[in-house]
Amino acid sequence: MTRPDYRLLASATQNKDTAFSQQERADAHLEGLLPPAVDSLATQMQRVLEHLDNKPDDIEKYIYLQELADRNETLFYATLMSDPVTFIPLVYDPTIADACRKYGHIYRRPKGMYLTRQMKGRLKEVLRNWPQKEVRFICVTSGGRILGLGDIGANGAPIPVGKLQLYTACAAVPPQGLLPVHLDIGTGNEQLRDDPLYTGLREAKLDQQALDELLDEFVAAVNDVFPGCCIHFEDWQGDDAIRYLQRYQQQALVYNDDIQGTASVVLAGLLTALETTGGRLAEQRVLFAGAGSAGTGIANMLVDAMVQEGADRKQAQQAITLFDKQGLITAERDDLNTSQKAYAHDMPAESDLQKVVERVKPTMLIGVSTQGGLFSEGVVKAMSKLNDRPIIFALSNPTENAECTAKQAYEWSDGKALFAAGVQFGEEKINGETRYPGQANNFYIFPAVSLAIYAARPARVDDKLFIEAARLCAQQVSKAEREKGKLYPSQADIVKTEIAIASGLIRYLFKHGLAGVEEPQEIDNWLQTLIYRPDYA
Repeated sequence: MTRPDYRLLASATQNKDTAFSQQERADAHLEGLLPPAVDSLATQMQRVLEHLDNKPDDIEKYIYLQELADRNETLFYATLMSDPVTFIPLVYDPTIADACRKYGHIYRRPKGMYLTRQMKGRLKEVLRNWPQKEVRFICVTSGGRILGLGDIGANGAPIPVGKLQLYTACAAVPPQGLLPVHLDIGTGNEQLRDDPLYTGLREAKLDQQALDELLDEFVAAVNDVFPGCCIHFEDWQGDDAIRYLQRYQQQALVYNDDIQGTASVVLAGLLTALETTGGRLAEQRVLFAGAGSAGTGIANMLVDAMVQEGADRKQAQQAITLFDKQGLITAERDDLNTSQKAYAHDMPAESDLQKVVERVKPTMLIGVSTQGGLFSEGVVKAMSKLNDRPIIFALSNPTENAECTAKQAYEWSDGKALFAAGVQFGEEKINGETRYPGQANNFYIFPAVSLAIYAARPARVDDKLFIEAARLCAQQVSKAEREKGKLYPSQADIVKTEIAIASGLIRYLFKHGLAGVEEPQEIDNWLQTLIYRPDYA
């Protein structure tokens, strides 16, 4: 007796639910197991939207969408890609911060893999438990520094899930080869360890040597079990983030979005701003408010980009000034790490940011301080006095940590500021004109980079690829958009934009002999054969 193929209904990748045709239902012996109506994908999406409209808040919408992804992946991505402006904030920032806070309490079913320190010596064996044998990308976090929430251990598990969902939603990277991983190394968050619904190890964090040994084994195991897989490090504690990127960059296909993706998207916005102000990047003076891994990572990429334009590296470093909670990063300070020392200049100490602006005379002011309101009216007016169109990026998030708001930047600069933030601020009217603040969101960069890696299969990637991504992203902003103060492409066209960026990156990889596949005659047409389309064909 032939039995129904229940696997079709249980498989997120194969399930069509009410969209199975009458013939498909008959062939798979699903007759009677589904409502009689045969829906189109569009009708199913209409039902999804109605469900979402009835949810009381964004976290409930997040839960619903993740459950949808578990039962019907095609419908999930069709929904996300139909309206990125609406849905990306629901599956990632800002909603995912709330999902992380509540993870143990909203947990429904496993997503990806959960590796622990207790599996040391067996990671290769455990990775082979994953049912998909061709994994092209692993996004891995330890939960050590999540979205300004600090060390949240296993509650960081939604982060790699969301990041990889954006690969597909923003750049049409096929989802079947994407594996989110949470590496549980323990947590110093005692409140979480005391929570009876916490899903992680209730142990203190590994010491540095033990963590290094675990990561060495993990990277080696990934390379062995999934040859050619790219490892995307996400939301690792600052020093670890820098160390592990440097540790593995020459021996494996890895990147760190918090360092390279953040720097790239900031560079993209600055390059767009320079199309309005005129001048070259190598001619700018840049002041960073914030000197942690984000600030120094962006500074390092700016220096590399300046050098590409012909600047001397030492002069490029001299053009960048860092300021932190203790004030100016100067050569006299004895509390600097290696990254900060490259930007420690011979100048008097100063702890007042406005006075630093007046002394350094920057053309660009970049905030990565997490100090809400740091860009005071005096600071913004000082920038405006020095520059006809001051470039001001207040990148700290969430919103309460932004160094200033878009409204403040525009009002205090009399509408002259070219402004971007780490969060999305609404449009503002100033002097009868509407200004459109930019959002320096990494999703303009890392999905496109990943699509290029997916297609061209390089053995390694470095900062040069991310600099190229920034230049290509800036090229996607039209003159008409720049005249409105826009510094980034429209989010509504994100898939089209990122495929265009990826196409340019693929050309870059082939040009420099970095691709691992044979170059096709027509790259754009070839790329179209590789990308994911959310339909039931």
